[in-house]
Amino acid sequence: MGDLLCASQISKAFPGVKALQSVDFSLQSGEVHALMGENGAGKSTLIKVLTGVYSPDAGSIRLEGREMALGSAREAQDAGISTVYQEVNLIPHLSVAENICLGREPLRAGFLRWRAIREKAKKALERLGLKIDVSRPLSSFSIAIQQLVAIARAVDCAAKVLILDEPTSSLDRGEVEQLFRIINQLKREGLGIVFVTHFLDQVYAVSDRITVLRNGQLVGTYLAAELPRLELISKMIGRDASALEQAREKENENETGQPFLHAAQLGRKNSVEGLTFSLAPGEVLGLAGLLGSGRTETARLLFGIDQPTSGSLRIDGEEKPRLTARRAVGFRFGYCSEDRKTEGIIPNLTIRENIVLALQARLGAFRPVRRQTQLELAERFIQALRIATPDAEKPIKSLSGGNQQKVLLARWLAAEPRFLILDEPTRGIDVGAKFEILNLVRDLVRKGMAILFISSELEEVVRTCSRVLVLRDRKQISELDANQISGPTIMRKIAQKDSPFDER
Repeated sequence: MGDLLCASQISKAFPGVKALQSVDFSLQSGEVHALMGENGAGKSTLIKVLTGVYSPDAGSIRLEGREMALGSAREAQDAGISTVYQEVNLIPHLSVAENICLGREPLRAGFLRWRAIREKAKKALERLGLKIDVSRPLSSFSIAIQQLVAIARAVDCAAKVLILDEPTSSLDRGEVEQLFRIINQLKREGLGIVFVTHFLDQVYAVSDRITVLRNGQLVGTYLAAELPRLELISKMIGRDASALEQAREKENENETGQPFLHAAQLGRKNSVEGLTFSLAPGEVLGLAGLLGSGRTETARLLFGIDQPTSGSLRIDGEEKPRLTARRAVGFRFGYCSEDRKTEGIIPNLTIRENIVLALQARLGAFRPVRRQTQLELAERFIQALRIATPDAEKPIKSLSGGNQQKVLLARWLAAEPRFLILDEPTRGIDVGAKFEILNLVRDLVRKGMAILFISSELEEVVRTCSRVLVLRDRKQISELDANQISGPTIMRKIAQKDSPFDER
């Protein structure tokens, strides 16, 4: 079978960085081809070369045997290459229908045919099994729905190649399964699909072949059925990953102090309710539940971003009915939000400036952190977390999403918190960095830090947490201790119709 898309000897460099070095990549019709690698491996750069966003410094691209000189994303789309990026790249204030049809609206005598636009959008969404009001603004829907709209838009054009860059990052299990059904359907129709994700289960669920990049170079292309997971991880990170195979180490032997945080029936109207737990130094408390179960809402309550309307929260034995984020920082609380783009990074500040923000906030305006101390902190965490950057003075917006996440983690670690809330700390981060961050979490806990850990990857919760609160429909329905924690147990709790609150 001939290649649908063939990229040969692709090279691309930026000032100080060789993003791609003589990389080959091919895609066949009716194939799902996974593109894997750590952050900074070159995946995003290769995608942007294939879609006309970047022009390669060397190499060639052929589509159905014809050499392509793609000068823009529009030219790539017109040629039959459509892309859905990790961050939803649509226009929030426009309607769903307008977003799907933008740039290719049905016209009559130069005027927009609004009924035809809506019908076209409905059909595109029905292809994905989604029925929503296409006349509503895109911003009125959840991030998950917005992601499906972006995919519907990409599929709606006469695409031959569909590139999905982290398409499942905001989807729950049911929506992922729905997307995979669509991917398999498109595959049967002869579409070639490039699939980029950090979820290994998803790679092996839908992929036919896997190409691995590392440090801008091609490691190799393999049949998915013939590449064991640990071997894939080893190829991605460039070292032995056998330690990843070890079962979760119970943290029962860790010495924990007296609980300093107590929640009793804590809740907020139309947000989350029934939160009852205690947390001591040296514990990792996990929150498990499906998308929309109340995990992030719980984190926002505990950090003082939202105010409770019921129950109580005690810190060091004192009730805190009016906890604010500023006061939480004063109590040496830290919070890494899942939404790094709008609630995390300050895009125009440097990496150094972003790292020292939380420490400076805790010290106050009249105790500025010395410039030399800032540089030392930044360099320390750049090395410790393997943040891919030439130096600490680069704007954080120049980093990949995963490296931005590492900077946010460094920000709170620099402030030396005693309680750290991690909401999806490994989302969009490569396998090697995930391994390092989860090991870092264990190290912090051994040193006495308390951590609230939220992850959509159940395996991470099982491996990392010493206790787990199970949430469903924005209520706490169960608490599991270390000896009860397992993937099947958590899933049964989530699926139960009537889990008694006190069942431990």
